[in-house]
Amino acid sequence: MLIPGCGAAYEAVAFHEAGYEVIAIDFSPEAVAAAARALGPLQRAVRLGDFFQYDFGTIPFDIIYERAFLCSLPRRLRPAYRTRVSELLRPGGLVLGFFFYDASESGPPFGLGEGELDDLLKGRFVLEAEEKTYSSVPVFAGKERWQIWRRLEI
Repeated sequence: MLIPGCGAAYEAVAFHEAGYEVIAIDFSPEAVAAAARALGPLQRAVRLGDFFQYDFGTIPFDIIYERAFLCSLPRRLRPAYRTRVSELLRPGGLVLGFFFYDASESGPPFGLGEGELDDLLKGRFVLEAEEKTYSSVPVFAGKERWQIWRRLEI
């Protein structure tokens, strides 16, 4: 599984303990250093690089975990996000995590409008599950949804 924009990558431990082989990436040297300190022996899972250009090799991922990465991107990069996750996931693979919905035009974080993620991912992904969240950090409180999107055969 892949965690783009991983920051301190604290989720990597939980996913590793659940049996996943985890790769986390961030373009910030400070974030990668913080992740390495926090992860100890798992620090080998963290990469410094650009999610959109990094060479992850030829084996596609089963899961890409979303946690404040998409909403950190300027809106103009959303089509590139769709393309990149489509490239990196195997058919049937999942993009899952917390998606930030907010009608405000300011940011970051840059929220999604109603239907915007559906429009962005249609034709490449299908929404498998969606739930409200109840324990978000203050900036996301009441504006996040847990969603699971399955990559279609394309």
